[in-house]
Amino acid sequence: MNKAELVGAVQKSLDDSKAGAERAVNAVIDAIKTGVKKDKSVQVVGFGTFSVRKRAARDGRNPQTGETIKIKASRSVAFKPSKTFKDMV
Repeated sequence: MNKAELVGAVQKSLDDSKAGAERAVNAVIDAIKTGVKKDKSVQVVGFGTFSVRKRAARDGRNPQTGETIKIKASRSVAFKPSKTFKDMV
């Protein structure tokens, strides 16, 4: 399912206009982004948790040349599904 299909599902569920459904989807996505940036974690009960994970600096290898390279530390967003969501899938 892509974003357009998600908007269509929300539209059908709410019996609303497509524009209203798209605003609702965008509002939820923006709230998750803001929450993760501000609080480092967003928990949606029954769905899962979005959180920031830190990756340590490490040595890597260039697959074309075989040369060893340094990969700097970084942060990324992770999603951990809830038990309810896992059991449903």
